[in-house]
Amino acid sequence: MHRIDHPLLPISLNTARQISSFHFGSAGQGEKVYIQASLHADELPGMLTAWQLKQRLAALEAEGRLQGEVVLVPVANPIGLDQNLNSVMLGRFELASGQNFNRHYPAFAADIFHELKAELGQDARANTRLIRERLRSKVAAIEPASELAAQRKTLMALACDADVVLDLHCDCAAAMHLYTGTPLWEQCEPLARYIGAAATLLAEESGDNPFDEACSQLWWQLRDMAAAANLDATIDMACLAVTIELRGQADVSHALATQDADAIIAFLQHRGVIAGTAPALPELRYPATPLAGSDSLLAPHPGVVHYHLQSGTIVAAGDAIADIIDPVNDRVTTLRASRPGMLYATESRHYAITGQWLAKVATPESFKTGKLLSA
Repeated sequence: MHRIDHPLLPISLNTARQISSFHFGSAGQGEKVYIQASLHADELPGMLTAWQLKQRLAALEAEGRLQGEVVLVPVANPIGLDQNLNSVMLGRFELASGQNFNRHYPAFAADIFHELKAELGQDARANTRLIRERLRSKVAAIEPASELAAQRKTLMALACDADVVLDLHCDCAAAMHLYTGTPLWEQCEPLARYIGAAATLLAEESGDNPFDEACSQLWWQLRDMAAAANLDATIDMACLAVTIELRGQADVSHALATQDADAIIAFLQHRGVIAGTAPALPELRYPATPLAGSDSLLAPHPGVVHYHLQSGTIVAAGDAIADIIDPVNDRVTTLRASRPGMLYATESRHYAITGQWLAKVATPESFKTGKLLSA
């Protein structure tokens, strides 16, 4: 293992932050895996899981069992970690800009296709090498104008040429669930099985270019551009990027982190990144569904919230999920599932304001358009 510290652009006089990456195995031999945690700085289950992975990877490296390269960033957002107001961490949005830390990553597909289309052919591996070389140069050429932009560039530079990108997040109060690209489901399914995902949400474009899509979306966009131009070029889906939602914000424990690290190690064994026989694949807990079929149940009025069901429950249309109780006017409204599916996340606070989402149900029917992710 070796550590590299990447300084960020200072935001003010006499201040400096950095991102630390830990590198295991050998670059250029086998697959490259990139894992980061807590891009939303107040989502801490991933940080503990990353620490467990760090210990495990160091031991595997010492045993000579790494057959690829693993890059681990256990603290992906030092900016957000430092945003504390009255003892509350504000880790989702940068206070200086109001921007979500997991949005607005660079997109290069159109430029790369224009520059490389004359060189792309039927050799998929050669195409992958060409595209990754150009992608690395594009990211390296970014000139960040802010600390946030420097953080985005640093993370992209570490991840953009990886075969596997795992971005460890969590929701408010949730069951284990995943987000990935629709063309990546076949590659992602073993991970969903090992980690026990209650839901996997699939999309080709969820809106505002989150980190995982910035790493993987390029590949299916290039494939589609080649097809539209009648170009005889084979483009592999060369980056499996997955956002792993490690349950809820309160689910920070050694037991869960060990369980999740075990699942990720098993998946890397399945991919051949770690030598040894991978554990048998468990049953898939619930089928993958479109992100456009995620049904958000909203509070019609303010009040205290009581949940009838916990995340990770399969629901039928009409099942009662939550009550909103207005103790001033004696209004009680029961939120019910409008479609059958998997209840995969709920709000962790028990007071709702009008229009606030309280529950999310993964359903097989696509019914949403436009931006599919929340702010």
